[in-house]
Formats: sequence, structure tokens, C-alpha cells
Amino acid sequence: MNPIISVTDVVTRFGDNLVHDHVSLSVGEGEIYGLLGGSGSGKSTLLREMIMLQQPESGRLEVLGYDLNRLSRNEAAWLRRQWGVLFQAGALYSSLTVAENIGITLKEYTALPRSIIDEIVHMKIAMVGLPEHAAQLYPAQLSGGMVKRAALARALARDPQLLFLDEPTSGLDPIGAEAFDKLIMELREMLKLTVVMVTHDLDSIWTIVDRLAVLGEKKVIAEGTLEQVMATQHPVIRKFFYGERGRLRSHHGK
Repeated sequence: MNPIISVTDVVTRFGDNLVHDHVSLSVGEGEIYGLLGGSGSGKSTLLREMIMLQQPESGRLEVLGYDLNRLSRNEAAWLRRQWGVLFQAGALYSSLTVAENIGITLKEYTALPRSIIDEIVHMKIAMVGLPEHAAQLYPAQLSGGMVKRAALARALARDPQLLFLDEPTSGLDPIGAEAFDKLIMELREMLKLTVVMVTHDLDSIWTIVDRLAVLGEKKVIAEGTLEQVMATQHPVIRKFFYGERGRLRSHHGK
């Protein structure tokens, strides 16, 4: 496996609250990689550290071969262009249309003419399965599923290598969640993406995740394929996968 992200002995602390106690994991190129764990286990914090929104107290994070602790300003700017991020609630600008939301990073960080930006925006809208007329709608006029797709189109605006998803199917009904999972798989194949997703969704874990890490007790309790993780006898793993919902899901198979 060629790791595209490496996390080594990361310690994260907020005041007296220790969140990560020497956390290590690695994400392979082209994988859909899941970050799992209970509330407060540090999944979203770790994702924010990967995208340089937070810094750990100690340890090493490498993304695309770059040590995030030792970046020049130009290297940091280049790296940020290599990933797109879908935040949990979409985080669309409410005063901008869908088209303006998707085009905002292209407008701010490139010298592309307006006509080319418009073309890219409409291509991304089609790519995520939104209808053409959605371009002129505002976030308040969209359904939950459309908000996720518009935010995904914005995350893909600059053709990133890496896609970070924070609870991408939260708030969606089962049909919408399944359709969104399918879209992520299609985009991974089409765009040759590596995807890191924070998720609680057992259906997503069973159907689209290649490998995963389960965080608990401030550490990585287990890492590997679903089968490898489920074979771990740790109580957190047993509770997550063999509780009532986990058993129901496992009966349906993958």
C-alpha cells in the first residue's frame, strides 16, 4: 500500500482534556477510508488536523509526502489546493447561489476568466447529480440531500486528489444516504480520488469503506478492513458492530 496520509504518534490536548494519546494510522492512495468512534473520540479533530485547521500538541502528520509541521507558506498553499472538504452541515454561504458557492474558490484563487469558471461550475453540478436549475437556487431553497451535493460540488471545484468528508450522510433518509454513498464510489473511480470520511453510518461502513480506523479511549483501537476490525475483541468494537443496529445490518450482508 502506498500511503498518501500518515499519522504517527499524534497527541492532541485541549487544556486538560487529552483527545489523542499517540494516535497512528495510514491512508492508502485510492482508498475510501473511514474514521469511526463514539462521540468525543476525536474523529473530526483528527480530520481537522489533516487539513491544517488545527495542530496537534506532538506527533507527525504527512499528507502527499509533506510533513505538515515543516511546510513553507508556498507548500501549505499548494497542499490546500490538493484537497476538497465536505463539512457536516454543508457549510454553504447562505447569501450565495449554488453556482456562486461552487465557483467561489475558483474566483478567489485562480485567474480563470468568468466564462471558464461558469463552465466548470456547471460541469461540477452535473457531476454530483444536481439538476441544472439548482445553479440559481440559494441554500435555503435546497433539500438536505441537495445541500450535500452542492457542498460536494464545491469541494471538487479545483479537481483535488483528496476528498475529506465529515459525516456525509448525516441527516439524510436511507434512500438519500444510499444514493450519496453510490455517488462517492462513482466519483472515486472517475476522478481517481482518495477519500477520508468521518462516519457513524453502518450502511456506509458496510458498503463503501475499504479500510477504517476505530478511535476510542484516546487511541486507535483497531485499523484495517471491516473483517479485520470486526475480529477485534475490544469492548468498543463489540458494542459498535455487535449492538442491536450492528447485528441488524450484518444480517443483510455487504
